[in-house]
Amino acid sequence: MAEPSSEAARFASQRLRVILDAYTVYLDLWICDASGRIVANGRPDRYRGVQGGSAADTTWFREAMRTRSGADFTACDIEQVRLLGDAPVATYATAIRAGGRADGPVLGVLGVHFDWRPQAQAVVDGVRLTDEERARSRVLLLDQNHRVLAASDGQGVLTETFNLDTAGAAMGSYADGPRTIAFARTPGYETYAGMGWYGCLVQSPAVEATEPQPRLTRVA
Repeated sequence: MAEPSSEAARFASQRLRVILDAYTVYLDLWICDASGRIVANGRPDRYRGVQGGSAADTTWFREAMRTRSGADFTACDIEQVRLLGDAPVATYATAIRAGGRADGPVLGVLGVHFDWRPQAQAVVDGVRLTDEERARSRVLLLDQNHRVLAASDGQGVLTETFNLDTAGAAMGSYADGPRTIAFARTPGYETYAGMGWYGCLVQSPAVEATEPQPRLTRVA
């Protein structure tokens, strides 16, 4: 990709901002040249250190540069991005090709950073449980290595690896001591195969109600 002028970079940022205004699930959009240098982003006012930074060492950039056609893209696991204030993001990326042709030479990469935290928390908080069930349940979203991506109690996100025993099944439940653990692997969507993540519910047993004992009155 040729060295962009400041005017071209400014115009690119404005166009990216139009997309961000329309799709609020994205945190930021980046345009990188073939070396990985970030030449434009959609929110330069919020993320001032992005332009001029480098994505060359990221998995999503390297994989996007290796895509075989303009119909291909790459998706990466959740990670905290320093240039985005250490926000957790899911990044999707594809190559930018000469002339917009599907088979055109690769000029750079478009990186799309999905705003992970509010969307993921809405998923685990939105599981339909009664108040009584919610008090004794933990709802989790796990990656393919069972790292906690979201948790209804807000604990262990991106730091905890949950000991999930799937026994090779895509869906199931089992007893773990007094707890019941249920899980299901997330499916893909149309041509997207998915990331092999799991939805998981960890539930402690209900406390059985006991009959109140009669109160004894001492008679003198």
